[in-house]
Amino acid sequence: LFIIALMRLKNIELKNFRNYDDFFFSFEKQKTLIIGENAQGKTNILEGIYYLSALDSIRIKKDSELIKFGEDFSKIKANVVKNGADIELEVLIQPPKNKIIKVNGLKKTKHSEFQRVLSVVNFSSSDLMLLRGEPAFRRKWLDNAICQIYPIYADKLAKYNKIRLQKANLLSNYPVNLDMLEVFNSQQATIGANIIYLRNKFLGELNKIANKKHAKIAQNEELEAKYECEFLTSSDISPKEIETALIQKMNELKEDEIRRAQCLIGPHRDDISYLINGVDAKKFASQGQQRTIVLALKLAELDIIKEKNEEYPILLLDDVLAELDILRQNYLLSSIEDNIQTIITSTDTKAFSEEFLADIEVIKIQAGKMI
Repeated sequence: LFIIALMRLKNIELKNFRNYDDFFFSFEKQKTLIIGENAQGKTNILEGIYYLSALDSIRIKKDSELIKFGEDFSKIKANVVKNGADIELEVLIQPPKNKIIKVNGLKKTKHSEFQRVLSVVNFSSSDLMLLRGEPAFRRKWLDNAICQIYPIYADKLAKYNKIRLQKANLLSNYPVNLDMLEVFNSQQATIGANIIYLRNKFLGELNKIANKKHAKIAQNEELEAKYECEFLTSSDISPKEIETALIQKMNELKEDEIRRAQCLIGPHRDDISYLINGVDAKKFASQGQQRTIVLALKLAELDIIKEKNEEYPILLLDDVLAELDILRQNYLLSSIEDNIQTIITSTDTKAFSEEFLADIEVIKIQAGKMI
């Protein structure tokens, strides 16, 4: 029997972040509801919190997109209580320089040293793209979830992407140095195999929990989330076996990679499939079924992070209730444990019962300011 530690976000400070000049808010209660019309900045607050956890955002391709128009830097700062200790997190984004990350005022060079502090599960209406969106969206969700449990995984991803870009540069210079290509293939296969192994393992564990949650809403429907990698032959394959298969595939595709000047195989090309009773949910699931799948996956993500980290993560719910019917709304709200700090955005309070609103802090945002 293990004791789940309480984690708490005490406050958040945003400077030149999205549509915010200067924003500071202290979270006094366990649940906070941020209301306001669309495009006023509600989601931006949640994005800032999530960024302090993942050093990334589902909504962006480049950090520069987070900087308020006309400014040259952005800063996110927060105080977190973790295992009874107060910890200050700070990120300074100032392209083209590398972002500066600090824990308790001390600069950190490795992302994993920063990401091990704040655990967050973010559930937004855009997460419905987990089914309908591009494979890159699904990979990013899976990678960010794994980083919550294994912060060092972020360093593995960074190393892999660096090797992949170096190899792509090599492939674009004709004639290609074949000896150097072999070196890059070996490096890419070693780190790539490790990423594939961890993704496959994590998704397998997540699926067991998600399937149970899914069954509570959709009886007689079995959910299966599978990691899609063309040379992954079984669910219990070892990293070494994956590495061997990846090298073999790279050798088979060598001429194609040289001709197209692209890295055609590896974890950057993989995907996730979702099956309902063995049928491809991306193609055949109804809108209601798709929402149930995403809801089950997100609640499973919450449970697995809580179990693995032995602490309650922060739950961010970004306008999701508007996308769910009453059945799924009730299931989601009743699934939130009292010990989980929850921050919700909504256009108004109509979707919430009086009982739910009784002990919740409500703030209103308009044009990047609290009113």
